[in-house]
Amino acid sequence: MKLGGFCGSVVRPPGLCQLKRPRSYFTTETQNTQSFIENYDIGISSEFELMQIFPVSEGAFTVDKTKVFVPFDTATEQLSTRPAGSLLVEIQPFAVITSKDIILFDTGLGYNDAEGRFRLHQLLRQAGIDPNKVTKVLISHLHKDHAGGVSVKSSSGERFISFPYATWYVQRREFEFATGAGTASYITEDFALLEHFSRVAWLDEDEGMIDNYIRYQLTGAHSKFHQVFWVEEDGEKIFFGGDVAPQLQQMKNRFIAKYDYDGRKCMELRQQWWEQGQQEHWTFLFYHDIKTPVWDGK
Repeated sequence: MKLGGFCGSVVRPPGLCQLKRPRSYFTTETQNTQSFIENYDIGISSEFELMQIFPVSEGAFTVDKTKVFVPFDTATEQLSTRPAGSLLVEIQPFAVITSKDIILFDTGLGYNDAEGRFRLHQLLRQAGIDPNKVTKVLISHLHKDHAGGVSVKSSSGERFISFPYATWYVQRREFEFATGAGTASYITEDFALLEHFSRVAWLDEDEGMIDNYIRYQLTGAHSKFHQVFWVEEDGEKIFFGGDVAPQLQQMKNRFIAKYDYDGRKCMELRQQWWEQGQQEHWTFLFYHDIKTPVWDGK
C-alpha cells in the first residue's frame, strides 16, 4: 500500500495533511492539464502498481448533544473548555486512487471557505487531485458530517451535485430513512438532489460487489442503514468502516456508545474487523481520528 498521502500518527492542526504525492497524480498548479489527460484516461497513473490513499481533512471539531460541529484548534485549545460530554473528532473524507478509479469516501460537512469556494474541492486540489476526475463517491451513511458535501450551495442559494462526473454509490434504504427521519443528524437539503441525479447507483442489497473489486456491506449499527466498504487490488485491501469504525482507539477497546443506533452491534463489529483485519493485513481508514487517519499495522 502506498501511503504517500498518509500523515501517520503525528498530531496536526486542522486542515489538509501535507502530502507526498506521486508526480503523475498532480492535476492542477503543478502539471500541464493537457499532458495529464493525454497520459491518463481518467487521471490514473499507469506507473503505480499500488493504491494511493489521501486523507482530505476538513479539520478538527467538537460535537456535543446538540449535534452541532464546532471548529477546534488542537494546537491552541483544550477540550475541557467545551461543554461537558463534547467529543473531539476529525472530519476526514478519503480519496483513494486505484488503477481504475479515483474514489472518494464520504463528503464531510461540505462548507464553503471565506471566499465562497467549496472547501472539499479546494482540499482535493491542494492534494493534487482534480475534483472533476473523481470517478466514484462511496457513501457510508447520510449524517450531516458525512453527507454535507453531497451538494454545493452557490451564493444565490442554488444547489448542485458536488461531483457531477462521478458515479455515486448510496444505500437506498439509508436515503429513504434519512429523508423522513426529521432529526438533527440529517440535513435533507444537503443530499436531496441525489434522488433524481442520473449518476446514482442505488444499492438495494445487504452486500454486493462494485466493478468486481469493491465490496459493500450493510451493517446498520451506527445509523439504521449504515454501510461499509472494502477495496481490494493487487493483493492489497483497504477498509472504510465509516462511523461504525471511526477511530483507531475504538477498535482496540470494547465499549458501547450511546450515540450509536445499536451500540452493542457496533462494538461487536469493531472487534470482528479488528481481528480479521490484522490477520489479513487490511489498511484501515478512520474518518474521525485526530491522530491516526490511516492504520496499516506498521
